[in-house]
Amino acid sequence: MTETSFTSDQPTGLRRIVGLVAALNLGYFGVEFAVALAIGSVSLFADSVDFLEDASVNLLILHGLGWSVRNRARLGMALAGILLVPSIATLWAVWTKINTLVPPEPVALTLTGLGALAVNLTCALMLTRFRAHSGSLTKAAFLSARNDAIANIAIVAAGLVTANLWSSAWPDIIVGLGIAAMNADAAREVWAAARNEHTAEA
Repeated sequence: MTETSFTSDQPTGLRRIVGLVAALNLGYFGVEFAVALAIGSVSLFADSVDFLEDASVNLLILHGLGWSVRNRARLGMALAGILLVPSIATLWAVWTKINTLVPPEPVALTLTGLGALAVNLTCALMLTRFRAHSGSLTKAAFLSARNDAIANIAIVAAGLVTANLWSSAWPDIIVGLGIAAMNADAAREVWAAARNEHTAEA
């Protein structure tokens, strides 16, 4: 099948929204990464790396929106690999944390998680009406924002549990591992969507 360029089927405002989502993710990465290092939080570290990954994913999507369906599918498969990066980084952070088991400062953990939740909910809402367009590319962006919002709720819960019920590093570690698992599942979904697109265009 002959590859055709992809320009006319782009919904109005998609490029602008994807660019804005990339900027928001990059900005909050710096905030969350700094706090994660300051308080020794595995879940915030995992989430900050995820913000950086999301910024990269959205910039790649922005670049690939004008490509043919087959090339967008190939890029989607590459993005599936990128989605695994936060999971690998989190496992390293968990291993380091288990050696100390010092709980993170719960107030900073909770407030930073709330800030991340606000950013990710904003991104998810902006991307909701575009998630069916451009196949695996916008699917990757929407899944990242949606999963991150869920992860942020878990981070806030870990902060509250650490402050009020269980002064331990384990709530933070458990949430960090959950974030890693969620990113791995998102990578699987994007890979499957991209493979279907590629097969259909073959």
